[in-house]
Amino acid sequence: MAYLQINYYSQILGMDRIMHVILPELSPQWTNTDLQDIPVLYLLHGMSGDQAVWSRRTSIERLVRQTPVAIVMPSTDLAWYTNTQYGMAYFDALLQELPEKVATLLPQLSRRREKNFVAGLSMGGYGAFKMAFSSQQFSYAASLSGALMGNPNFPERSTWQNDAYWRGIFGDLSKFEGSENDLLALAQQQTQQQTNLPKLYAWIGEEDYLFENNQQSIAQIKALGYDVVFETSHGEHEWYYWDKQIERVLEWLPINYQQEKRLS
Repeated sequence: MAYLQINYYSQILGMDRIMHVILPELSPQWTNTDLQDIPVLYLLHGMSGDQAVWSRRTSIERLVRQTPVAIVMPSTDLAWYTNTQYGMAYFDALLQELPEKVATLLPQLSRRREKNFVAGLSMGGYGAFKMAFSSQQFSYAASLSGALMGNPNFPERSTWQNDAYWRGIFGDLSKFEGSENDLLALAQQQTQQQTNLPKLYAWIGEEDYLFENNQQSIAQIKALGYDVVFETSHGEHEWYYWDKQIERVLEWLPINYQQEKRLS
């Protein structure tokens, strides 16, 4: 596997950006044919993270080294995968512009929906479902400890940042319900407009402060007709659990995941 840092310019944001990419390369177990039309997993970070945090705090690079899949890790800073009220269209930059950049710079990666997937943790879980509900680009989407509530009253609001920050991201919070940032509203719109719905996976730790958030939100999403695998186990809002659960996501995706040899 190759590990790349790609610096590129975002026309939408008007500034330089960075993505990290784990890329399969020619080796004895893969032919040139294996390395064409490669499946792609966009892996999204949470609050306080960036494009490097998945590689720094999990085993993702080691886990995929025997599987022909590319991992693309971008950054949204602290913008919640959203077109902010202060004029920075982070969501458009990631949903529209980033896949075009990837296709141009890495043409061996698949552009087909059935081979494009998105996953994330916490804020990135929200972002993964939002990107899947807002487009027909992703056939599978996964959330680990995602902030999935269909309104802006995330627990973080009381413990991290202030109302001015949240208004800068989402605007008038009293008008959040039914907006372009409301996951449940986006899911409802997708079911009304499209029949080819993404398959969804969600995991949440039973000791996580977002546990009830996930129970409520997943029940609502399932009721709309989505195919959802919802799993829980003991766990908190910590990297130890996300490191374990990202392998579960790889097993769930249609990528013929090849687990490393393990004696125990």
